[in-house]
Formats: sequence, structure tokens, C-alpha cells
Amino acid sequence: MTTLTIGFLLIAVLIALVLLGMQIAYALFSIAFVGIWIIRDNIGLAFRMLELTAYSGIADYLFATIPLFVLMGLLVSVSNVGRDTFAVAEELLRRMICGLGVATVAANTIFAAVTGVSIASAAVFTRVAVPEMTRHGYRPAFSAGTVAGSSVLGMLIPPSLLLIIYGVLAEVSIGGMFIAGIIPGLMLAGGFVAMLVGVTMLAPRFVLTDPDSTRARRLDRDVTPMPLGEMIRKLIPIILLVILVLGGLYSGFFTPTEAGGVGAFGALLVALSRRSLDRHKLWQVMKQTGVISVSILLLLIAASFYSRMLAIAGLPNAIAGLVSDSGFGPLGFIFFYAAIILLMGMILDSTSILLIMVPIAAPIAQGLGVDLMHFGIVTVLAVEIGLLTPPFGISVFTVHNTLNDPNVSVEQIFAATLPFIAVMMLVLILVALLPVTVTLFL
Repeated sequence: MTTLTIGFLLIAVLIALVLLGMQIAYALFSIAFVGIWIIRDNIGLAFRMLELTAYSGIADYLFATIPLFVLMGLLVSVSNVGRDTFAVAEELLRRMICGLGVATVAANTIFAAVTGVSIASAAVFTRVAVPEMTRHGYRPAFSAGTVAGSSVLGMLIPPSLLLIIYGVLAEVSIGGMFIAGIIPGLMLAGGFVAMLVGVTMLAPRFVLTDPDSTRARRLDRDVTPMPLGEMIRKLIPIILLVILVLGGLYSGFFTPTEAGGVGAFGALLVALSRRSLDRHKLWQVMKQTGVISVSILLLLIAASFYSRMLAIAGLPNAIAGLVSDSGFGPLGFIFFYAAIILLMGMILDSTSILLIMVPIAAPIAQGLGVDLMHFGIVTVLAVEIGLLTPPFGISVFTVHNTLNDPNVSVEQIFAATLPFIAVMMLVLILVALLPVTVTLFL
């Protein structure tokens, strides 16, 4: 049996182990260790490479970005910044068609710029936006679907944990990946807004429980307008954080790690100033930061070990040769790869897909002359769609569990996210065809 055949079999076993419920980190470590042992017939070499990877895998200053951005996101979540952002967006957009839906997208877009985690956005806005939308005549399932659909913006609009993980795996600049995600993120948010307005006009009963009365209520609501001063006060914290972190990062004043540190400190000041952080909550935030960060860093060590096994097996070079011989070309490879990611998104979580696929596909894409930052944005877009597709759909399940409404089933929320998936597919195709959408600011 050739090393190439062994490599393909090991990948198949890896996917099977993950589907059977084994933690992705343990599966990666096991498959990589066994693979090196079998291919080189030397268990001592497998142990030495494991030791080397564990020692040097995350021994870089750059990896401090992960706990810092996680800490910033958690501090922002507990300080009720998301609630205030939605309140202002609701006030500004309430007279627009599907105003509360558009407000949810707008608030998610702003919230994503300081959290970087879709699950956090889904949990926050399920509590804030869904009750408000339902109270004003929107179908509960559509309200939940809007939150789930727009929550994926957190994975693309920088700073994003998925962009950080991809940058580490593909060995490209994390700051560059953040800049590359700006235009596609705004395209996605703009597409969601246009879709919500269009769906409400063309199929109002998909959106509203009673379209006629809800439209009248939208125009004639007996609501005291929010004073301008209060709107500014509610928006100041998140605007300052966005300017502080992203402004400093894009201007070159901060490195990604420094931006994470400054952002975490700024988020701490916001939480303290709003008196939303007592000793118990601070302990919970620090504990969650540690748990999430250690989990991600362990996954990255496992992925590095897995990448070394793939290199020993010669798998990336062999697949690159097959792609070249097939006549796919760079664009054909990108679409074929995106299709595989979409299929994997139905059965695996986002991080697992990146850890399994990027070490294989990034060297191939680079060999075909594809810009790795463009390739990364396509990857993250395709992975994001998996957050909404059944049967896994982690964002949908997060919204469903947080909502805890027996009248709203998971199936109804999946159906309500279909228009969002259509927009994401369109943006994915546009970004794949037009690399300038990624590289314009680079």
C-alpha cells in the first residue's frame, strides 16, 4: 500500500471518528500519530514529532490574539452592548419595510465588529431581538431565523476567530485576513438587508403574522421617540471599541495581538463603567476565556501535527497533481473545494472543517496561483453556510435552545434561514469570481 493511499484512508478514518463523536483534537492527534508511525514504520519518530509539535506549535506571540479577542467578546456580551445597539437600530429603522429585521442585521453587523463569534451573537440577539420582533407582529419562526441568519456575520466581519484560525493554519497574516474580510462582510450584510425588504414586499405572510395590521402598526406606533442624546450614549461604547481596535489595526498602529489587548482592556472599562461586571461575572468571564482559548490552542497544536503527517504522506502534492491533470484550473478548484466544504458543513462544525481541510487545500491553492487570503475568505464563507444548514446548523440550534419556545420548532427556524443561505451562496460566488472584493485594501 502506497503512502498516498494510506493518507487518503487516514483522512476517511478521521472524518468517521469525528462523526462518531470523538473530539476533533483527539481525533487529529490519533490519526497523525498513527499515520506517521505507519508511513515511516517508526514509533519513535511519531513520539518525537508529537513532542516537537506540542513544544513549538503555539510558542509564538501571535497566538495571544486568541485569548485576548475571546476575552473582549465575552466582556462585550456581559455589558449589554448588544441590547443597546439593537435598541438604537430599532429606533432608526422602525419605519422601514421589515424595519426590525433590518435592525437585527444592522445590530449584528456592529456587534460582530467587536466579538468575532457567531454563537455569541446568536445567543445575545435571540434574547433581545426575537421578543421585540414577535411583539410587533413578526412570525416567531421568522424572527428566530433572522437572528440565526444574521449571526453568521460574526465569523466574517473582523475580528473573527475563524479568520484567526485560518490565518494560523494557512500561515498568512491575521491582520491581512481581517482587512480582507471587510468588503465581503459588508456585501453579506447589504445582501441580507435587500433580501429582507424584498421578501417582506413579495411574500409578507412569510414574515408577518398579520401583514395589514402590522404595516399599520409600523407606521402609527404609539412610541415615544428615543432622544438623540440617549442614542449617542448607547452607541458610544461600541463605536469607541470599533475605532480603537479596528482603526488601530488597519492604520498599522497596532499589531493583531496588541489590538486584542487594547480591545480587551477597552471592553473591561466599558463593562465596569456600565456596572454590569461584578466579581461573580468576572470570574465566569475569565473561566470561559480560559476554556475557549485552551480548546482552540489545543486544536491548533493538533492541526499542526496533522499537517506534518500529511506532508510526510505527500498528500497535498499528490492532490495538486491530480487537480492539475484534471484540467480544473484555479477557479474550478475553488468551486470544487467550496462544494466539498458545503457538504461537510452539513455534518461537521466550522472549526473541524477548517482543521481537516485547510492543511490539505491551502498548499494546493497556493501551487495553482490562488491568493491565500482570497482563498481564506471563500473558505470562511462556505463554512459559514454550514452554520445554517441541517442537520448540524449550530447557529440554528443555539437560537432554538436560547429561545426555548415550544411553539417554534427547529425545522421552522431552518426554513426561515433559507433566504439567508441563498444570499450567502450568491456572495460566495461573487467573491470567488471577483478576487478584488478581498484584495482591494491589501
